[in-house]
Amino acid sequence: MSANELAARVTRLLGKGVVGWRATTGGYTSAERFVFTLENGSTVFGKAATTPLMAKWLRSEYRAYTELSGNFMARLLAWDDDSEKPLLVVEDLSAGYWPPPWRSGDVDRVLEALDALHKTEPPPGLSPFPREDFQCWRRVADDSEPFLRLGLVSEDWLKESLPALVEAEAAALLEGNEVLHMDVRSDNICLLDDKAVLVDWNNVHLGNGLFDIAAWLPSLHAEGGPAPWVIFPGAAELASAIAGYFASWAGQPPPRFAPKVRDVQLQQLKTALPWAIRELGLPQPRVV
Repeated sequence: MSANELAARVTRLLGKGVVGWRATTGGYTSAERFVFTLENGSTVFGKAATTPLMAKWLRSEYRAYTELSGNFMARLLAWDDDSEKPLLVVEDLSAGYWPPPWRSGDVDRVLEALDALHKTEPPPGLSPFPREDFQCWRRVADDSEPFLRLGLVSEDWLKESLPALVEAEAAALLEGNEVLHMDVRSDNICLLDDKAVLVDWNNVHLGNGLFDIAAWLPSLHAEGGPAPWVIFPGAAELASAIAGYFASWAGQPPPRFAPKVRDVQLQQLKTALPWAIRELGLPQPRVV
């Protein structure tokens, strides 16, 4: 769908003419993203689906915006599901600060936003944590070649360490009664004067709030932030589950709708795996 067509839809939804627009970057999917300038000089952000899968995810995100509220979310302005390409229009956050680099106080703002989210009353019918998606060291054990091709560890090290990784992953407390964002990383975090706002709400689940923190820390450290064990010590099981997830996916072929996602997963694996190794007291990897 062209920018002109999206602008016409925004005009119809908001009742205000669009006088300009610019495409924006961010995210790892093929969704169309634009900042639209309205006739009164204000701006809004619009995201439109480009595939049936993107449409499904965007509808999930819209539901999150209608069922949740708090300072950790942008304001929902409009929604259009009248075509094969749903369109979500929310508050424009482009003038905020998008890390990295991480400044003094930024990490605390994100932790405060996550705490507020996790204390939010869960909406009815929220899907429980998908534990089956985080039984990943078992999958690595079944087919270790994609992981070993990354060159991070030797085959001998993996055979020696897998039992502890599998056991810790299985023991991770993932279920719970807190609302989870499930995709906390810098490109989904906008920092304003006194708060952090999370975007991309298509994967909300019910579970253990500590998972959101643990899942964020490897990317934070990869971007120059504190080491995971500084913020969240004693998290061997969650660290193992997060590392296992990246270990099982980083070596796989990239999906067509997100060609850059494997690079991002490898970057996070390079910080998540040392975290799990440290917490479990495993030997340092031996690479041949």
